[in-house]
Amino acid sequence: MKQYKKFIAMMSAVTMCTVTVPGFDSLAAQPGSGAAPVMSLNQREGEWTLETLLREIPDEALKDTKGAAEKAKTLYIVNKKEEEKKAQEEARKKAEEERLAQEEAQAAEEARVQAEMQTQTAVSWSQDAGVQASWDDQTLLAALIYCEAGNQPYEGQVAVGAVVMNRVKSGAYPNTISEVIYQPGQFGPAMTGWLDSVLASGGYTDTAMQAAADALAGSNPVGDCMSFGNGNWGIQIGDHYFH
Repeated sequence: MKQYKKFIAMMSAVTMCTVTVPGFDSLAAQPGSGAAPVMSLNQREGEWTLETLLREIPDEALKDTKGAAEKAKTLYIVNKKEEEKKAQEEARKKAEEERLAQEEAQAAEEARVQAEMQTQTAVSWSQDAGVQASWDDQTLLAALIYCEAGNQPYEGQVAVGAVVMNRVKSGAYPNTISEVIYQPGQFGPAMTGWLDSVLASGGYTDTAMQAAADALAGSNPVGDCMSFGNGNWGIQIGDHYFH
């Protein structure tokens, strides 16, 4: 705006001046015209001459241009830094989200594998029987062992499990652990409901669970025996006779 005003003043001076006489301070209008004296071409009372205007306007314009360029450069640098900072923050947030998602996926996979291990086959095949047993089969056998021989030596507990396995393999009894145990008139705890109560509450012992696992794996201290009781004949283990 300042340069613009100076430029207007310059053009006014050029327009109004008709004759330039070196050494003169001013020019007068024609006699009788009543016009005021035109603007001096020399500096007078702080005003700018034509020469000064022509010299100063380009300098100030260049100065303003440089200033504007410096401001634009500074603004560019500030904006660039802000964009870089924003990009770094977004990258950090994305990496954190990916890390949390990976941890959640890993935890979910571990939980799935653990659940699968508990619900699927716990014991694959017994060593000599070729009988596939699930986790439910093992817990059912453990509950029966606990009910029938929970107060007997460990060998006697394994022997009860071996009797069940012998029946499964025999062909004379049902061919699954569950059907053998729940066959009518065979095992007292199954007929009275005590077995189901122990099974539902998980009341069997760790010892009974281990004995069931050993029996499923082929451990058999009673050979081909398929019955046991408190009689006086057969293989005695603890209070039971196996025959």
